[in-house]
Amino acid sequence: MTKLMIYGATGYTGRMAADYAKAAGTPIVLAGRSEASLAKLASKLGVEYRVFGLEDAAAIDTGLDGISVFLNCAGPFMRTADALMKAAIRNRVHYLDTAAELDSYRLAETLEDAAKAAGVMLMPGGGGSVAMLGSLAGHGAERVANPRKIMIVLHVAGGLSRGSAISATENLTVETLMRRHGTLTPAEVDVQTFDFGRGAVDCFRVTLPDLITIWRATGVPDIETFVHVTGDGFPQGDLSLLPDGPSEEQRLANRYQAVVEVTDGQGKVVRSLLDTVNGYTFTAMAAAEAGRRVLAGDVRPGFQTPAGLFGNGFAQTIADTTIIDL
Repeated sequence: MTKLMIYGATGYTGRMAADYAKAAGTPIVLAGRSEASLAKLASKLGVEYRVFGLEDAAAIDTGLDGISVFLNCAGPFMRTADALMKAAIRNRVHYLDTAAELDSYRLAETLEDAAKAAGVMLMPGGGGSVAMLGSLAGHGAERVANPRKIMIVLHVAGGLSRGSAISATENLTVETLMRRHGTLTPAEVDVQTFDFGRGAVDCFRVTLPDLITIWRATGVPDIETFVHVTGDGFPQGDLSLLPDGPSEEQRLANRYQAVVEVTDGQGKVVRSLLDTVNGYTFTAMAAAEAGRRVLAGDVRPGFQTPAGLFGNGFAQTIADTTIIDL
């Protein structure tokens, strides 16, 4: 065991991940672009910090000296994942992040052969909805002998963080995708009803990275992803003026749920529901726990998913998370 570096450590999710990692006794190094904010947080936690940007590959390589696991919490990931995944491969450092953006996962697919050759693991989505939905989908797929289709929906409750809102805006796409016969294909805009325990509600088809990660972990050929949002909706105006993210009280008041429907080869459908803490809390806790496990040697080179590497029970090891069969 050496050290886990958290890049973007002074951001909303990065700060929480650093707190959880420190509380778990994980040796950490904070990193990012702003020395003033890093120095303040590092002093509070009693840990080392390093300052570097992403424009200079040599500076990144120097910053990664003595690091064996890297957790990227600096979004939008379309700006950071490419430089940092490639640096991780060059320096033989295992890479994790908290991305909810499809491009990070496509990048990991592209870089997988290089990562394997270097003995490096790439795990975009080490925390967050990918860890949640991957565990739920894997649990549901285990309930039937021959799973052929997965429909999964995430219930997002409460407000968005500033970083999430900016990332979502910069990653808007007119293309909606699903996985059909193992291939990502365009899908029509669609509304389906799912029941989270209080009656059926409308859920909208969206393109989630789980179209990649669930397929990699389960091999199920047909996958569709949806979302149901409650709260204030998408913020308007100048997003840079938003607060960092929901307060602790707001997070406690807004738990996340997800429902999966798995269809087997004979048309039988099974349903399961996941209930957990607020998504931001879950993301930080799961990312810190994934980093701790990888640092302890739970590693497989190449592009990996949390459920695929740690098992379908991974989400249930995070805080107050349960899965029940419906």
